[in-house]
Amino acid sequence: MECMPCCPAALPRSRGHFSAAAIMGSMRLLTLNSGSSSVKAALYDARDNGEILLLSMNASRIGSIDGTLTVQDAHGQTLLDDKQHLSSHLTVIQTIIGFLSTRSDDGQLDGVAHRVVHGGEKYREPCLITPDVVATLRSLVPLAPEHLPSAINGIEAVTKLNARLPQVACFDTAFHAHLPPVAYRYALPRALTGEGVRRYGFHGLSYEYVVSELTALDPASTRRAIIAHLGNGASMAAVRGGQSADTSMGFTPTAGLVMGTRVGDLDPGVVLYLEQHKGMGAEDVETLLNKQSGLLGVSGTSADMRDLLARAPLDAHAAEAIALFCYQAKKYIGAYAAVLGGLDTLVFTGGIGENSAVVRANICDGLRFLGIELDDTCNASSEAVISHPGSPVTVRVVKTDEDLMIARHARRVLSQTQ
Repeated sequence: MECMPCCPAALPRSRGHFSAAAIMGSMRLLTLNSGSSSVKAALYDARDNGEILLLSMNASRIGSIDGTLTVQDAHGQTLLDDKQHLSSHLTVIQTIIGFLSTRSDDGQLDGVAHRVVHGGEKYREPCLITPDVVATLRSLVPLAPEHLPSAINGIEAVTKLNARLPQVACFDTAFHAHLPPVAYRYALPRALTGEGVRRYGFHGLSYEYVVSELTALDPASTRRAIIAHLGNGASMAAVRGGQSADTSMGFTPTAGLVMGTRVGDLDPGVVLYLEQHKGMGAEDVETLLNKQSGLLGVSGTSADMRDLLARAPLDAHAAEAIALFCYQAKKYIGAYAAVLGGLDTLVFTGGIGENSAVVRANICDGLRFLGIELDDTCNASSEAVISHPGSPVTVRVVKTDEDLMIARHARRVLSQTQ
């Protein structure tokens, strides 16, 4: 990757070697989650006894003249709320690092860690980023065309600012890397499976964090657990003994549950019909399945569950979208309880899973035969445990933290390279 000179004031102080603090067991780490038009970032002081969040940052509307960059401290106090032309990921990351450089030790970064949605079959755990890693990620873009280009842009932006700053890739597919063949294989010719056409699964960093939280509370709770990561992107995982046993997303993040704009599970014959009889090309179909379907497609108004819940009393289409979302999630819970041979723990996480008592109640309604029974009062207030006392299955609400998981992985990888 070619390195471009840049104004020294915008760079973190040189980190060709680890700082004295890093060698003593403390690292200043920046985590980046790059989307197509947004970047979420967090700054951590990573120590032997844990990771301390220092700052969280969010840049939105990249490429627009009315982009916004907000920075908050660990207590949620806003330190910066700036509207500006964020022309590219490079501009955003340069602005973030420039802001950090004005804050004494915050600018002394020991590493940058990226959320990378797809690692293919090669990357089954976090790794130090090299030019070879970037080249491999480029080859995987067809598997995640909505996500990987943004991650690569973020990686290359940091490299252009400071090529000596270590970077770590943390893969969303890694948690599912050891799925049993019966779970990851499609009923396609074996040659295609050998070429990598298989179920990969995603949201792995979120699942890893939730499993770590469950393990800290009660190691037995991960013996047979189902985790529902419900947000604009939604998926579910069956967890056996802390390991992924099955998951709803597949070859790409399009499959599985109904999502904000993604269709979820779909008969492949529909794609053939659209191409052969509706005259749609591959690009048109991709746009339809990933950007015009899901809650947005069914409701015709919004991909945001909050909007739909507000509309539902008077809008039949909004109500139908919510019902379809909950129905599909309920079906997966039943299927995964069968996969696990029973159920000990059900976890709701993600923006919808953590915040919508109505959605949680609708999904769990009728599942008492599995041992799932909600306490209405606890569910309404989104308490940590929302199941009825004494019910066979403990139902929990866990606030996920992918950034923290990324920081933990980065600290481990960089510590091994010292």
